[in-house]
Amino acid sequence: MSVTVALNRDHRPRSWKLRLQTRLAICLARILALFKPYVLRRLLTRLSKGAAPADAAVTTAARDSVLASSLGLHGLRACLPRSLAVALLCRLRGTWPTWCVGVRTAPPFAAHAWVEAGQEMIGETGGYDSYSRLFTVPPTTPLPPPAQDRTQDGAQTRTPDRRHDQGPDRAANQDRDRG
Repeated sequence: MSVTVALNRDHRPRSWKLRLQTRLAICLARILALFKPYVLRRLLTRLSKGAAPADAAVTTAARDSVLASSLGLHGLRACLPRSLAVALLCRLRGTWPTWCVGVRTAPPFAAHAWVEAGQEMIGETGGYDSYSRLFTVPPTTPLPPPAQDRTQDGAQTRTPDRRHDQGPDRAANQDRDRG
């Protein structure tokens, strides 16, 4: 039995840069979909570092671009490469949505992968509570750079290296070692 699906055609022109980034994200997503889950999670966690959290508009635009570029990602069984492609395209654009893998909580039970922006599932049917998350890869914010002390003339001074600074006991130990 086959199901007839009408696809919406997006008539807005896309730049060549966006089309190239979308194709790259789709190719990488198809490769990443073959990885084991723990390897995939570790890799995506590293990719998400330093990216700003994606909002719903950016994530929806990325999903629309991915779906416009590949008919194969429209299918029901293409949720993993589709969600990976959307997350990778967002990362190429400087943001990161929350990438999720889980199961449907109501029959028929099925595994599913999707992206979220905030508490909103992007482009998915059903509500936020209709899926149980097994693991997620949320956006991670980078650590702020160490603060630099400024002198009166505006020049920066070097901050102390914490690896070599052992506290007040170090000076006592150095005096003891010398004498």
